[in-house]
Amino acid sequence: MSAFEVLRISDFRNYILARILVNFSISMLGRVVSWQVYDITHDKYYLGLIGLAEFVPYFLISFFAGHLADIFDRKKIALACEFGFALCALCLYFLSTRFSVALLHYGIIPIFIIISLTGLIRGLLSPAQSAFASQLIPEDKFVSAATWSNVAWHVASIGGPAVGGLLYSFSKGPNSSYFAVTLLTLTGFFFLLSIKSRHIAPKEEEQKESVSDSIQKGFVFVFGNQILVGALALDMFAVLFGGAVAMIPAFADEVLHLDPNGLGRGFLSAAPAIGALVMSAIVTYYPPRKKAGVILLFAVAGFGICTILFAISGSFWFSMLMLAGTGFFDNISMVVRGTIIPLFTPNEMRGRVSSVNGIFIGSSNELGAYESGLAARYMGLVPSVVFGGVMTLLVVGTAWYRAPKLRKLDL
Repeated sequence: MSAFEVLRISDFRNYILARILVNFSISMLGRVVSWQVYDITHDKYYLGLIGLAEFVPYFLISFFAGHLADIFDRKKIALACEFGFALCALCLYFLSTRFSVALLHYGIIPIFIIISLTGLIRGLLSPAQSAFASQLIPEDKFVSAATWSNVAWHVASIGGPAVGGLLYSFSKGPNSSYFAVTLLTLTGFFFLLSIKSRHIAPKEEEQKESVSDSIQKGFVFVFGNQILVGALALDMFAVLFGGAVAMIPAFADEVLHLDPNGLGRGFLSAAPAIGALVMSAIVTYYPPRKKAGVILLFAVAGFGICTILFAISGSFWFSMLMLAGTGFFDNISMVVRGTIIPLFTPNEMRGRVSSVNGIFIGSSNELGAYESGLAARYMGLVPSVVFGGVMTLLVVGTAWYRAPKLRKLDL
């Protein structure tokens, strides 16, 4: 069956559109905030603190969010979260326009408060959104659907920062970007609202489980499966240490010496999107099924190598090429891992397994940004990113020998 046939299912097609728009908005907001905070403080350490401000609430709520997604209507949870995120983006818009005096009095504290709220919302949204897709399609179309879901997520997560950086450069500030995020999120909200899928009630014995038992059951399921835990751990440590993208504003200013009012910073932000879009087109026609485990390991290794080369490059164009390489290889990794999770997880567990995935991966994006900012402060900007790339390669080597089932995986 062609991967495009699953898009004929109208509910799934609307889900993909909603997921692209909302995740696009989430990643776009993160990049715009990083540019704004760096322009206010000119301190790369605060780029890391943005990630930490999102990580703490995301991490804390994720334990409970998976349980919620398995006992309540996933669509309603996602709708509430998307509307809340749109309100946060609107608050940032007004903070940067009509209430900009608050930034003069309190500095970046109001921005960090709102970012913490978005972290909380994302922690609730992630498992509900991911698990909801399985309710929209029959099992015989699931492999293609899983590929589309993860291609959509990754294109949005890479394309959002690209558009955010370009729009920030064109408009010379965050105002239009925050307004665009609000509109895009609300558009995704209405696409999700149009889906007619009904809630699938959990089994009676699962309804009687305590919250702690339910959460523990999710962790036991993941850690009892070498393929699942291997794929999650591999991507988590790669994202944690390979934080080149989080340091783009600092590289643009301190290494490449780009004009703050020029378009170079925006194009630099767009580079990972270019690589991700190229790979997305490839995996749509040729999804990685045979030797998927080996492909995953080589993709993460490629991500680490591109991170190292980006760090030591002093050329604008070579830096763009290497950032495109990080997007290219990261897309392969996300598609393989994102296909593994639903294929190896029963429907009644998908919310909790998705929340564990969020703890491993989603939070590691923010924690990785903090690690990058902290390392840049004490090791220096370039050495810190080189260190992250080397650590990524060591993680791949460890996974190759310690997770043979993952290495031998065929989808």
